[in-house]
Formats: sequence, structure tokens, C-alpha cells
Amino acid sequence: MSTLDFTVELFCRVDDAMPDVAKHPQAKLWPSELVTIAILRCLKGGSERGFYRWLVANLSDLFPRLPDRTRLLRLLATHQEWAQRFLAEPTFFGIVDSFGIELIHPKREGRSGKQIGKKGKSNHRWIVGAKLCPLVNQYGLIVDWDYDSANVHDNSFRPLIEEYKEQSFILADSGFHSAQKRGGDPQNLRICKRGEKNERMIVETVFSLMKRTLHLKHLGHRAWNYLEARLGFLIAAYNLLVQWQGLQTDDNGRTKLTIAQFTI
Repeated sequence: MSTLDFTVELFCRVDDAMPDVAKHPQAKLWPSELVTIAILRCLKGGSERGFYRWLVANLSDLFPRLPDRTRLLRLLATHQEWAQRFLAEPTFFGIVDSFGIELIHPKREGRSGKQIGKKGKSNHRWIVGAKLCPLVNQYGLIVDWDYDSANVHDNSFRPLIEEYKEQSFILADSGFHSAQKRGGDPQNLRICKRGEKNERMIVETVFSLMKRTLHLKHLGHRAWNYLEARLGFLIAAYNLLVQWQGLQTDDNGRTKLTIAQFTI
């Protein structure tokens, strides 16, 4: 499938999920066009300037009224709530884990007064950036998510878990355990030891796909609202693409998750 054909089909699927979102009379782009561009941004990766040059050079026929680069980025940040339409439904059990996002090299920490994110550990190495915490259902789809600076502890994401106490019990590693007796672990949280509950490996597959195909590991944002918009549309892109041909399972009932074919 060519990039042009893929973009057309992607727009159709996005538009089907946004039938009630009206276009502002002064807007150059329809809401579905803006979300389509945001998903393409996540797939393309690289710098914002580089993506905009690629978009103009390759898809200007599909988006003839494309606004200026800075205006386009502000629109994505302003309408980031549209990404929530692509979140999945919770299931009987879910999995939660955190993923470190590198925003700058640790040697550059503190050089700029506009730096966002702080130093923390991810996969036993120091990073300066943010931490994404998605809640994944049993099929490998993202139900909800939260984020914070990389220096926060995983148990600071407990409100995300408590929000689904009536719908799912959540599997997590010991990093989400709280030693406090009062206000400790949520009732629906199940702390699993190493090697226990192999279902938790689903979230590792999700992280691998988002890292390799959606370029999650290294981002270059310098403002929290732009980073939040990028994460929201990145998760929307993952949920949409992983269900492109429907969820498929193997003989053992495990869901086959793949989005590598959508690399552009």
C-alpha cells in the first residue's frame, strides 16, 4: 500500500470515529484531517520541521489548505482531546507499567531554563525526560494513560488504577506497590513477583511496538502541552493501527499485535 493510499484509508477510519465533531467556520482543516495528520506525525517521527517538509512534499494534494507549521502544531495541542475517542474499553483484567521517554541527553540537563522533565531511571539507566504509564486491557489495547516527569515513582500513578476499581483488576510489578498502610495500594491492584502472571508481558509488546514504529523512546518536545498532545495522538495511532485488520489470536488465545507494516 502506497503512502497516498494508506493516508486516504486512514482518514476514512478516523472520520468514522468522529461523526459528531463539527468543523469551525474559520478552520482550514476538518477535524478528521487534523487527527490524520497527527497520526502520520507519530508514524513519521523525526523533527517537526522535517515532518512538515515531508507532509508538504508528499501529501499536499490531500491537504491543499494546510496551515503554517507553527499554526498546525498549535492546533494539535489545542485539540488533543480528540485522541480520547480512540481509547479502548476496559476488560476483566488489565496491565499497567511505565515507560521512560528521553527528551534530552543527561549531559544537557539544566542548560536551558525551558527544560521540561527531570532525571530518573528507566530500564536501569539514567534519562532526562518523562514517564508514560498506559493501562492496557487483556487484548493489548490501551484503555487509559497518564504521564509525569521521569523522576516520579511508579506508585504515583495509583489514581489511574483506582479509576477502574469497579471494572478491572490490574496487574503490575512491585514498582507500583506502596508501603504506606493508609492510602496504600488500590483494592483492584495485584502486585506480581518476577516470573508471575505472564499475561503482564503484553504491555512489553505494546512498548516495543510504540518504540520502534511510533518513535516513542526519543521525543524532542520543550513544552508539556505539546508533549501531552503527542502522547495522546501516539496512543490513538497505536489503538487504531493495531486493529487495522481486526484483532487476531493464536492457538493459545494470545493476541497477535503488529503495526510494523505501517512504517513510513
